[in-house]
Amino acid sequence: MNVADLTVPGRCLVMGIVNVTEDSFSDGGRYIETDRAIEHARRLVAEGADIIDIGGESTRPGAVRVDAEDERNRVVPVIEALREEGIHTSVDTMRASVAAAAAEAGVSMINDVSGGLADPAMFSVMADAAIPVCLMHWKTVQFGDAAGRADHGGNVVTDVHETLDDLVTRALAAGVAKDQIVLDPGLGFAKSREDNWSLLNALPEFIGGEFPVLVGASRKRFLAGVRRERGLEVTPVDADPATAAVTAISAHMGAWGVRVHNVPVSRDAVDVAAHWRSAGDYRG
Repeated sequence: MNVADLTVPGRCLVMGIVNVTEDSFSDGGRYIETDRAIEHARRLVAEGADIIDIGGESTRPGAVRVDAEDERNRVVPVIEALREEGIHTSVDTMRASVAAAAAEAGVSMINDVSGGLADPAMFSVMADAAIPVCLMHWKTVQFGDAAGRADHGGNVVTDVHETLDDLVTRALAAGVAKDQIVLDPGLGFAKSREDNWSLLNALPEFIGGEFPVLVGASRKRFLAGVRRERGLEVTPVDADPATAAVTAISAHMGAWGVRVHNVPVSRDAVDVAAHWRSAGDYRG
């Protein structure tokens, strides 16, 4: 399987998030039970998600790592159940052992927020799995306390470009096929508010590159800040309108996919962008 097998012709792919965790920043604990996680995934698909991203470990600032066996036991049953229903899934993990178990269970994609750097065996597992992989930029992979902002050498856009290039080189050297790679600039991961906006501003550069781009801005703190700047109290859910705006712009620019919590509003945004992009076809 390669990225083309997951790509949706004519529009941006919508990846719905299912956190089978106790402490995710947005919905931790709501779907920790397998049945509830499966039910939520089905609902997201009915609302317009093309693929479900399943994570068994929170990567929020200050998160404490869970045991590898616990992580595996959280995600594998959900993947297996959804596979039987013909639903594409992605596993959100930094552990090679969990990625391998997910691949055996029939997952369609490996999504590693560390870009393959947190576990020395990850690139090998990706190559053996022979399925699409997403490599994300996260310069500081840190647990146990508040994750600090990384030093991007004065230019976050250049740093992200260079780091992603290095991750691609490592993946290809390990045997991952070129047509199986998706890149994610890592919005919100060890980045300041200014860093995140700079990356969004530079999104055309990333989308215009050699590899498909996944944008994961959903409910990030810098988007919640749009309302906070107006003196409003906000929760992660309150960032959904701003997330939908980023989704629409990203989709219009040609992003391969968006990773979101609130599927209906982002699917509408994706569809609007698709119609907008194809308007020239109607005009002739």
